Amino acid sequence: MSSINPTLQVWHLIQSHRVTAVIYVAAKLGIPELLRDGPLSANELAKSTGADKQALNRLLVALSTIGICAAAGEDRYSLTELGAVLDGTAEQSFKAWAIFEGQMLYSRWNGLLDSIVTGKTAAQLQGVSDSFELMARNPEAVSIFNAAMVDVTRFVTPDVLRAYDFGGITHLMDVGGGSGELIGAIAKQYPSIRGTVFDLPRCAESAISHLDHMGVSGRTKFLSGDFFQTVPTGADAIIMKSIIHDWNDERSLKILANCRRALPENGKLLLVERILPELPSVSEEHREQAMSDLNMLRGPGGLERTEKQYNRLLDHAGFQQLAVLPAGRFGVIEARVR
Repeated sequence: MSSINPTLQVWHLIQSHRVTAVIYVAAKLGIPELLRDGPLSANELAKSTGADKQALNRLLVALSTIGICAAAGEDRYSLTELGAVLDGTAEQSFKAWAIFEGQMLYSRWNGLLDSIVTGKTAAQLQGVSDSFELMARNPEAVSIFNAAMVDVTRFVTPDVLRAYDFGGITHLMDVGGGSGELIGAIAKQYPSIRGTVFDLPRCAESAISHLDHMGVSGRTKFLSGDFFQTVPTGADAIIMKSIIHDWNDERSLKILANCRRALPENGKLLLVERILPELPSVSEEHREQAMSDLNMLRGPGGLERTEKQYNRLLDHAGFQQLAVLPAGRFGVIEARVR
């Protein structure tokens, strides 16, 4: 039996949005980067950020209570190991995601009640077909989104590489691959593999630059197009990370059908997705998956799915599901053309 007062526990849960706001402001002001080389005073941080000293000091106190920074003497603060993750230069930085969550998702969730009552996304409630179309109208929003997706992909990729052996693949295509973070990492670990990133034309410049920066541009390329229309042929395997969860079954089946037509006989399909539990618990992982599912409802209109739901979806699209391999908070779903 829990010793925690349930009223107090609920009170803390209700106020958890304040933590998101505090982390967002710290990331936006670049406080982790400023503290990277050692402690600074609130006055020094105020001068560097252009913030009001007294207000910033109050923010720093709040950041200290959640472990992002720590008091280092009177009116001085240092960066913690936790706070270092918000440094944009960190190997597995989540700065871009903090800005995405605090600047874009935070406001979107304010309308969750409307989506629950109507079953419609935020974009549909504004008369727009989907959130990606709405986002495309704002170049800053597109940049924030793309940077956040790189953060998540960079975090997930080591788990994907541990979970799945890509050694038997000659040419791997990442459909909806954005900046090429996933393909680049796979190509670096598997020197014989050739890779293709397939995504909308607006992703071309960043993907080409990123693949060159990763040193794999000689074996990888970018192709532009719309996966709802067609997927290029030529690869013996296709990978998609966090793509199918964006869409309902009808639209997902269009993407999967195009992938199936693009693949050769016995070609492989790999989906990197969250897997909803059949029976959810109060665990942190299950809560994260459920919240992501609601984010899909409010955002693009998709959903997180259970293993059985993915199995049915793939079967309808002409694939045989072979395995679901745990990859951290995600799973690698392996299927082949049936």
